Amino acid sequence: MSIVAIVGRPNVGKSTLFNRLIGERKAIIHDSSGTTRDRHYGKTDWNGVEFSVIDTGGYVNNSDDIFEEEICKQVKLALEEADAIIMVVDHHTGPIDLDYEITNLLRRTKKPVFLVVNKVDSSRDMLYTAEFYALGLGDLYPISAVNGSGTGDLLDKVVEVLPVAEAIPEDEDGIPKYTIIGRPNVGKSSFLNALVEEERNIVTPLAGTTRDTIKTRYNKYGQDFFLIDTAGLRKRSKEKEDIEFYSTMRSVRAIENSDVCFLVLDATRGIEAQDVAIFNLIQKNHKGVVILVNKWDLVEKDTHSVKFVTDAIHERIAPFVDVPIVFISALTKQRVYKALEEAKHVYENRLRKIPTRRLNDVMLPEIEAFGPPTYKGKMINIKFVQQLPTHAPTFAFYANHPQYIKEQYKRYVENKMRTHFDFTGVPIQIFFREK
Repeated sequence: MSIVAIVGRPNVGKSTLFNRLIGERKAIIHDSSGTTRDRHYGKTDWNGVEFSVIDTGGYVNNSDDIFEEEICKQVKLALEEADAIIMVVDHHTGPIDLDYEITNLLRRTKKPVFLVVNKVDSSRDMLYTAEFYALGLGDLYPISAVNGSGTGDLLDKVVEVLPVAEAIPEDEDGIPKYTIIGRPNVGKSSFLNALVEEERNIVTPLAGTTRDTIKTRYNKYGQDFFLIDTAGLRKRSKEKEDIEFYSTMRSVRAIENSDVCFLVLDATRGIEAQDVAIFNLIQKNHKGVVILVNKWDLVEKDTHSVKFVTDAIHERIAPFVDVPIVFISALTKQRVYKALEEAKHVYENRLRKIPTRRLNDVMLPEIEAFGPPTYKGKMINIKFVQQLPTHAPTFAFYANHPQYIKEQYKRYVENKMRTHFDFTGVPIQIFFREK
């Protein structure tokens, strides 16, 4: 899936435009929320073209003396990872020195760049946008991110330049894709090497599907899958870049190309904010997940260590805690093949289809026993449930007043689904619809 990055200096309206772009089609976007930086990632579509949007706005430190350095850093990362760039400037201020600094970077790229003049709220404002041609980025796109004017014309042009998704080769169709993902220096490369270096004849290297991503065919011990490594992240830490933003951009592309993700954690550091951010990206993209706690051989342990770490992980990733957690040492190969077994199980769970009759036989009694609360005196009745024909497990519950069913009851229904059916490691979607 293509990535469109929004760049620009502070206070020009990048986040407002981001919210406008991902909020236009509520039914199809999957905007992450509630945890650190991942709220700046969303999915949307325009004219039938689905793409990801990343807002760089939230990553700039609020210190005047490093504004320019940090912003330019974000632009460089966006240039490397995105398929198209939207640069936002402020109509009210006109072009300023930092705008010129950013455009100097943008002019060197071969990526499509769209210069968006924001806060153009009237036809009179339109007369004063011409001064931005001095930035040398070509056509201008005057918009008002607040009320949405001009954004349609902008998106028409953006989707024209996005690359067409490549068809999956026939010999790859139906073969699971597992992605190794995580923060820098958690042992992603070591995990890959533990799996494939012992007998190199069992793997067939293929060209990477994304920049700096290595895709390897693994066929051994009854397992057959593509293993996708994003270990290029580890090298970036030496270049003093904004690692959280970089790993988010790289993670987006890797996650979207996978069926199951190995989220690798560092046992010596525990689960950290960026681990949670990546976990939420996996969940919001409805991919399977297996959490690997690596470097377990370096931790001083007692009989309660596994439970203590497991509880700490569950606390940070709640409410989606039905996830396999495997304690491994990539260095000593401890339990690395257990990780593969769990990934295969999660992949099968993601493909699971439940017959409609069985769904209703199991779930309707649960709903009868504990139905949704009444709303303003109105009884809510759920009479039918079916699984929808989607890539990830998705279920529709048909009710007379679906709009009054609260999030807490949705969680109750999901918990009951997980009690009766094995969806370990797989996010499931539940919708309430009018019967």
